[in-house]
Amino acid sequence: MRIQDLKTLGALKERGYKSKSIKDELRENLISKIMSKENVFTGVHGYENTVIPELERAILSRHNINLLGLRGQAKTRLARLMVNLLDEYIPVVEGSEINDDPLNPISRFAVETIREKGDKTPIFWLHRNDRFAEKLATPDVTVADIIGDVDPIKAANLKLSYADDRVIHYGMIPRANRCIFVINELPDLQARIQVALFNILQEGDIQIRGFKLRLPLDIQFVFTANPEDYTNRGSIVTPLKDRIGSQILTHYPEDIETAKTITQQEANKNNSQKEFIQVPELAKDLLEQIVFEARESEYIDAKSGVSARLSITAFENLLSTAERRALISGDEKTMIRLSDFDGIIPAITGKVELVYEGEQEGAEVVAEKLIKNAIKTLFPTYFPEIKKLEKQETETPYDDIISWFFNADDDFELLDEFAELQYKNELDKVQPLDDFLVKYQPNMNTADAYFVKEFILWALAEFKKLSKFRFAEGTQFKDPYGNFIAGL
Repeated sequence: MRIQDLKTLGALKERGYKSKSIKDELRENLISKIMSKENVFTGVHGYENTVIPELERAILSRHNINLLGLRGQAKTRLARLMVNLLDEYIPVVEGSEINDDPLNPISRFAVETIREKGDKTPIFWLHRNDRFAEKLATPDVTVADIIGDVDPIKAANLKLSYADDRVIHYGMIPRANRCIFVINELPDLQARIQVALFNILQEGDIQIRGFKLRLPLDIQFVFTANPEDYTNRGSIVTPLKDRIGSQILTHYPEDIETAKTITQQEANKNNSQKEFIQVPELAKDLLEQIVFEARESEYIDAKSGVSARLSITAFENLLSTAERRALISGDEKTMIRLSDFDGIIPAITGKVELVYEGEQEGAEVVAEKLIKNAIKTLFPTYFPEIKKLEKQETETPYDDIISWFFNADDDFELLDEFAELQYKNELDKVQPLDDFLVKYQPNMNTADAYFVKEFILWALAEFKKLSKFRFAEGTQFKDPYGNFIAGL
């Protein structure tokens, strides 16, 4: 017989069920999973040697936890994944507002019900997925919302005096008894509301209006906070901070491979996009490098951070840009082009906070600079470095490519409306690009070659070896001295 088929307190006692606190549940189940080498925090990448060990130590210590980090660092996701460490089902006194344990009741309702019905007290089983409560701290949150208040309607219906504790309407925290309770953006919670949490965290009692109830609530608190909020909008009051057992610092991905894994996991890709849009690995690397550049940019507020959501939404925009282009040109299949990266600019401008210098430049200009900087940063990891100052007679690996543009009769243009075959044919005209790839990237995936060719041209333009001009219909490349020779 499954334990969740037991329906009364007597049956529960017969089965020999023993109660335990939520912190003991988390601790014991974590120990079991660690011993069996099971990953608890699946889908969270880059924290294997930093955040997750600290979080596991906090759970083993039975601590309430504060996850401190910038936006888009998986703080809430970590909190939600802690539900997997709870027992699958726990018994609750039927009708209890605060999930009373039948073997250890704390509310007046549960105590009186068990006194009256004894072993026949009905119980129900609460699944672990229902044992997670979350509240976003906003300026309009009140003590009544999170702790409780006197309910005059209940008093009138039950014909009770306001002095009777049965007139209390419990708030979110008491109703989350025996659950994980998350308060997001804790510094945004007004100081007087934070003060109301003191006794719940330490002494286990709650105070509502004139009542002082000794309710030893059994709650695993997880708070999230952003360091930016400490200065911009509020702070965590010191006594509350003192009552939180462990503060854990989160961070952004430290390398491109981890960032790529997160983006590919989280991006909302339509099935049709998966089928006919090919995304070269270099394009994925470039997308993540743009985000890394943003986090280091002098134009972007580092204190505000650059969320991982930037790369996710940018990738979605990149796919949609290629999809729209293919629909217009009538291609059944297409590949990401470097010119498609213009389509991610709206995703960048909406996700970054600019400092004064950035505002002066303009959000779109800053976004374009991030793309250019990412190309310059990534290029030397694939091909020989282009030195800024070289003697004219010095030979470089790029001489043949540059010479081709110098001797070209017509302007070389990659139009946005080019169908896939036109695009490839145009790049194939620059024969030195093929020779260059064979020499420096002999194992390059043939399918990715055309994106890489365009990448080389953009990089040469950024390093001033070619000139690049973006116009409404596409992009034009020519040798850097062409304008001077033409007398322009």
